[in-house]
Order: sequence, then C-alpha cells, then structure tokens
Amino acid sequence: MKTNYLDYADREDKLSGGVRMIPIQTPAGEFKVWTKRVGNHPTMKVLLLHGGPGATHEYFECFDSFFPQAGIEYYYYDQLESAYSDQPSDSSLWNIDRFVDEVEQVRIALGLDNSNFYLLGHSWGGILGIEYALKYQENLKGLIIANMVASIPSYMKYANEVLGPQLDPEVLAEIRALEASEDYANPRYADLVFTHYYPKHVIRMPLDQWPDPVSRAFAKINTDMYVTMQGPSEFGVVGDAKLKNWDRTQDLSKISVPTLTIGGAYDTMDPKHMEWMASQVQNGSYLHCPNGSHMDMYDDQETFFAGLIKFIKDVDL
Repeated sequence: MKTNYLDYADREDKLSGGVRMIPIQTPAGEFKVWTKRVGNHPTMKVLLLHGGPGATHEYFECFDSFFPQAGIEYYYYDQLESAYSDQPSDSSLWNIDRFVDEVEQVRIALGLDNSNFYLLGHSWGGILGIEYALKYQENLKGLIIANMVASIPSYMKYANEVLGPQLDPEVLAEIRALEASEDYANPRYADLVFTHYYPKHVIRMPLDQWPDPVSRAFAKINTDMYVTMQGPSEFGVVGDAKLKNWDRTQDLSKISVPTLTIGGAYDTMDPKHMEWMASQVQNGSYLHCPNGSHMDMYDDQETFFAGLIKFIKDVDL
C-alpha cells in the first residue's frame, strides 16, 4: 500500500491537495467546515478532533512527521467556528450534541466507516470523541482519547487541589485574586498563566521555543466560544460555562470499540484518571507519556507517536 500512499490520481480532492469544504446542516442553516486529507490507506483512516473548544487543526501538523511513514491516512478538520471553517458566531450552536452531529456529517461526507474509521480527540476533542462513541460507535473501528478526563468536575478538582498549589505561592495568590475579581481580561492574568502554568502543564517548552503550529493554533482560538463553553479560568471551569457539569464516568462501560487513552505525567488532566478510563471501557488500553504534558504530541513526541501508531496497527490486524 505504501507505493499508493501519495497517489491522489483517482481522488476527487486532487485539485485542492486533499482539501474539502464539507456542507454541514445545523438548526441555524447550512455552513461549511474545512477538512484536508493526507495519504491513502483502505483500512487506517484517522479523523483528528482538535481541542479548545475553538482551537484549530494546526497544532496537529506534527502528525506529518509520523503518520505518512506509518502509512496511515489522516484528516485535518476545523470544527465549525474554528479557523478555516465557517464562523457564524451563533452561540445556539455551541453545544456538545450539535458538534457530535457535525462529526457524523463529516464522517459520512468523507466515506469513513467501521472498516477503517479511527477517531482521535484531543482535550475538548476528547469530550467530543467520547460523546460520538456513545452515540455512533457502530461507525468506529477505533477511538483515541488524548489528554482528556471523563469528568469536568474531576478536572476542576485536580486543577485546584493538585496543580494550582504546585505554582509559586505568590504567583498563585495573584492568579486567585484576579480570578476572584473576575478580571480575566487583565493582561496580567494571561501573562501569569502563560509564563508560569503553561510551560509546566500545557506544553513543557519555554514560550519562545513553542513550535510554530502551536503558536498559530493559539493565536487563532475562537475566544468567545472558548469562554462560553469552557470558561475564562485556566484552573477548571467556572461560572455558567456550558461544559461545567459534563461527566461521563458512569457511561464509559458502554464503549465497546477498541479505545486508547493517552495521558502525560505533567498534564492539566489527571493521568491516573486517564489510566482509569482505559479500565472502564470494554476494550481499553492506556499510553502514558512520562515526559509529557497536555500537548505531549510535542513534549513527549516519540512516546506519543510510537504508542499511538502501535495501537492503530494492532487494531488493524
């Protein structure tokens, strides 16, 4: 199959280099979302669900260094309201069920099915992946949940009780004071978080060394949707954010497709919870990245991709 991996001759997306704008039907009308295919493989096709909510496909660009040589076909995809996709700025569409329906429409348009369809969700994309599997797992061949726990309340507890206290006490006190006054727009808040928290738990690299795909994805994040769904705090989910009470821990046992959970030792999410998730689904395994954080596809890259590719190929057998 390797000789045909980059042969686009018979593909309808040849003209655009694999890019397709896919029409999506929503309660607010039709919009288009951006996708891009890389490679060809009949039985290993991975759809990538980015985080945020409201980030972009761009931080997945490191997959270009690993998936092609493994012969894995994969799809970049900007969810509605993100980057290259339409951005109607309609908050009535910012809910989990609507996004799950969108993923299903993208799957159908791309011709993915349970003989070849692997869904990889990272962070918020992991929430979306879990929800998709609970509704449509008959369409899946495999599921990968990267750097996401199955409960927002558990995430909030871990952020507040474990990660927060690891910061310098003066830094944490200043962050807490800004949060208490809901002064999230204060440039000082972003400065404190990006300087002290992100390099420890989001991507373990100095800010000036962040890979370009990560910087571009952060620069383009849809802040309005992010704050509406996830909230403005970097220590859990606060206020009336839509995801605040999301919890699927009791439903994991309903997922029967082969499932890989991935966690980093320094993640914003509790790695022990992500390991536990693999024991709750019916056919689960856990990949631990000992040097990784929330974006361990960068800061523990070799471990991340070796384990991910092994999982996909083992399921493919």
